[in-house]
Amino acid sequence: MNHAFPCGTLPLDFVGTLRARRNAEPMEKLASPALLDDWFMESGMLDLPPGASEADLAIALDLREAIYSLVAARIERRPLPAEAVAEVNLQAAGLPVTVRLGPDGATRTGTAVQGLAALAREAVEIVGGDEAALLRECARPECTQAYLDRSRGHRREWCAMRTCGNRVKAAAYRARQHGVQS
Repeated sequence: MNHAFPCGTLPLDFVGTLRARRNAEPMEKLASPALLDDWFMESGMLDLPPGASEADLAIALDLREAIYSLVAARIERRPLPAEAVAEVNLQAAGLPVTVRLGPDGATRTGTAVQGLAALAREAVEIVGGDEAALLRECARPECTQAYLDRSRGHRREWCAMRTCGNRVKAAAYRARQHGVQS
């Protein structure tokens, strides 16, 4: 697999395709149309590769950054940036993914633009709905993954315990052990 899906929310996992945003050199996980195809397949949004083009990739990257801008604004309790709102709304107005019932069950197919429209619509629901109050950004300094904090006390700190949470806890343990040995 080329992509990770720690959030359980596809638009936020999509935002996470630019890893370590705050670093001098973030890691781009959508560096080619083929990697965009992989994202759609690995996420389960589409059952067949959409055959993304360079133009589709450019639209995807613009949408990803617009969603991130909206999420960051909600987290920081700032007004939503007008350009990001316009981009997400434009993409959300696109055609839906095609769902067909066949002898082997349901099949989801479509173009990259149709997949992006589905992501944009779900982002609108998150940013514009009650769940916006649950938006958080991972507390691990190297991670900039956004997620919805659905924990009981709404005190979740990491995008995923198995990755970032374990790394932070392991680093704290090593620091304590190093302090004891000194």
